[in-house]
Amino acid sequence: MKNRLRVLRAELDWSQADLAERLGVSRQTVNAIETGKYDPSLPLAFSLARTFKRQIEEIFEAERGRL
Repeated sequence: MKNRLRVLRAELDWSQADLAERLGVSRQTVNAIETGKYDPSLPLAFSLARTFKRQIEEIFEAERGRL
């Protein structure tokens, strides 16, 4: 799943650790989501959307051929 986390973090000048602290997850979790190695749970995706004040669809995009 493609995502815009790195871009959104950069806009706020947050590190992965900063975002992880706000979400209550590890920095490694944030890294795994950003690099596409891990798709977040629905509750975590909603937390990300609230944190960035965006819709989930503005952060995540399903890759073509994968749903």
